[in-house]
Amino acid sequence: MKSYRIGLFGLWRGMSFIPILKGFEDVTVAAFCEKDEGKLKSALEQVPGAKACRDFDELLEQNLDAVFLCNYFHQHAECAVKAMERGIAVFSECTSAPTLASCVKLVETAERTGGRYMIAENYPFSAALLEMKRLCGEGTLGRILYAEGEYNHTCPKEELAALTPGKYHWRAWLPRTYYVTHTLGPLMHVTGQMPVKVNAIAVHSDVLEQYDDFRHNYDAFAMMNCVTDGGALFRFTGCAAMGSPSGYRFVGENGSCETGRTLGSSVNVTYHHWLIPEGRQGSQTYAPSWPANGELAERAGHGGGDFWTVYNFLEYLRGGPEPFFNVYRGACMSAVGILGWRSSMEDGKTIRIPDFTKKADRDLVRDDDLTPFPDENGRVTLPCATGKAVNGR
Repeated sequence: MKSYRIGLFGLWRGMSFIPILKGFEDVTVAAFCEKDEGKLKSALEQVPGAKACRDFDELLEQNLDAVFLCNYFHQHAECAVKAMERGIAVFSECTSAPTLASCVKLVETAERTGGRYMIAENYPFSAALLEMKRLCGEGTLGRILYAEGEYNHTCPKEELAALTPGKYHWRAWLPRTYYVTHTLGPLMHVTGQMPVKVNAIAVHSDVLEQYDDFRHNYDAFAMMNCVTDGGALFRFTGCAAMGSPSGYRFVGENGSCETGRTLGSSVNVTYHHWLIPEGRQGSQTYAPSWPANGELAERAGHGGGDFWTVYNFLEYLRGGPEPFFNVYRGACMSAVGILGWRSSMEDGKTIRIPDFTKKADRDLVRDDDLTPFPDENGRVTLPCATGKAVNGR
């Protein structure tokens, strides 16, 4: 039996994958790359035989079958390109790319090399969202016309500061539309639809502006709207700084389904009273079970999604089907965040999203490298917040 050698790049997030990977007999956690010596030591205690690497190029030299990119949010694309150029499969966290130009480079590298790539979006694989995918797929709700999602990640100022080590850390400059995978990803996965247009409005927070000693993104949240290729409307946030926990809703011509406000929560299904399918209730709330591997999923993070993303990726490595979140859908989600931000800076202007499967669309944006993330000299080409506080400070 072939053993697949996996390398982890970035252990702040990557550490959580070690116990999941160790649960598969045909997987070897072969190497780590991490600059924090404490995290590196902890990882080596869990996998004593792994190689400790000091930079990404050294990691790629460890005869790997795949690399898990758990490094900084805005640096995944350049690392994915390097890996695919060497024939190494890519499991990419959070987002695919920080600019439209890097979306193009990522897609074209995957096409040219035949590289295997998956964006590791985990929220769609909670028990509740998998159940809603089943419900929408069976057709009793009718054609899905509307879907909404919210992702809210709130914490005290002290925790925000701890998550932002250094003035050029990506979290200090992240616009509210960019971290969009936890809301848009589930909407795409449940419906199977792709966004084709986006508009957005961001809302400024006086409270967050008081944190300007270590963060510069002063918006509390941004609300985005997308028209899809299936004629539906998606309404969703990026990563919101204020509000209740995450929630999702899908509305069809015959009825709707929605979650409670936690990843492992219940599902409510409601039909129009004159369109209740035979054998169904007009309204029902229940806690769905896992379709498979429930015990393993329950032990993993992000409502079980961390297990399922790894499971799906390993099936892909073994010759199974291409995952839903392939390089094209990954680039599309990144583009929605990027262009949603530009829409918010133009009072909610509607902007077309490139179809990255088409070279003509890629040609339109292949040189578009505008970014809110600073380079090593602190230079940015886009603002990361919409404006100053309403009190004029």
